[in-house]
Amino acid sequence: MMAQPSVILATGSYDHTIRFWEAKSGRCYRTIQVQESVSLFLHDLNFRSVVGDFVMIDLSIFQQVNRLEITPDKRYLAAAGNPHIRLYDVNSNSPQPVMSYDSHTNNVMAVGFQCDGNWMYSGSEDGTVKIWDLRAPGCQREYESRAAVNTVVLHPNQTELISGDQNGNIRVWDLTANSCSCELVPEVDTAVRSLTVMWDGSLVVAANNHGTCYVWRLLRGTQTMTNFEPLHKLQAHNGYILKCLLSPEFCEPHRYLATASSDHTVKIWNVDGFTLEKTLTGHQRWVWDCVFSVDGAYLITASSDSTARLWSMSTGEDIRVYQGHHKATVCCALHDGAEPSAA
Repeated sequence: MMAQPSVILATGSYDHTIRFWEAKSGRCYRTIQVQESVSLFLHDLNFRSVVGDFVMIDLSIFQQVNRLEITPDKRYLAAAGNPHIRLYDVNSNSPQPVMSYDSHTNNVMAVGFQCDGNWMYSGSEDGTVKIWDLRAPGCQREYESRAAVNTVVLHPNQTELISGDQNGNIRVWDLTANSCSCELVPEVDTAVRSLTVMWDGSLVVAANNHGTCYVWRLLRGTQTMTNFEPLHKLQAHNGYILKCLLSPEFCEPHRYLATASSDHTVKIWNVDGFTLEKTLTGHQRWVWDCVFSVDGAYLITASSDSTARLWSMSTGEDIRVYQGHHKATVCCALHDGAEPSAA
């Protein structure tokens, strides 16, 4: 077992690896090759074995990594792939996952955890949103989106999931009623790439393939159902927006929206009026993912230029470049906060 670092930073790449980094020094201290073993039976006329005219060959197939998320207690890292979700022990050197979640049938594009870490949610290009109880095997619930799911977020109330799909639909899944409670389409036939909810549940932002962010106030109706009130439409980039993210609670009183784009930049917007605060430039290719530090003072980004970068929000400068992946770095996960206190 390894001593648990106070800051956990991980990146995933199209080179089929997950890397763990020392955030301050930029040193990579652990690399996981994401793969699975497959047994094939090949017909061989020149070889007779106990299984007849077949030879069994064991192959290792490398798996891609689409999304990473760290459990609230910092013990595990979930890696969403095609079509599996693997759970790795953060404090071990073992390359093997401790658990695999296997009922999706296509790329898993979204993964996250309930605040106590009791269950996990996921969204996939197979058109489903699923819920997994981490204390029990298998998938406990499944919701049908009828189009490839690109993004799923959990409302801070912990009782609603919000999904966005390739056809442009946003749906709210009420976990108490076990049904879809709300459905809206900000732009017909324009894929929703990313969703983010403010930590206090007051705002939701949807980013799409046209570089546009739609912002709604989230209002509580007489029911427990969340209502969307249109607040703002922001033309943030000329290219795709691949990730949008609202700043965390401990960033208050400042409230920011980060948008990562195919135009190689990340833009930081002040939520009060949605004015542009900063443009983070330095990546040479598409920026796929971003994550704030717990206090909102830093931002980590992941790019097709094979690097991840650490940015100062106060200066807009990159203060660390994480180099080691050999292909596009498409996702990153950071946990630099305290673990939830025991109940």
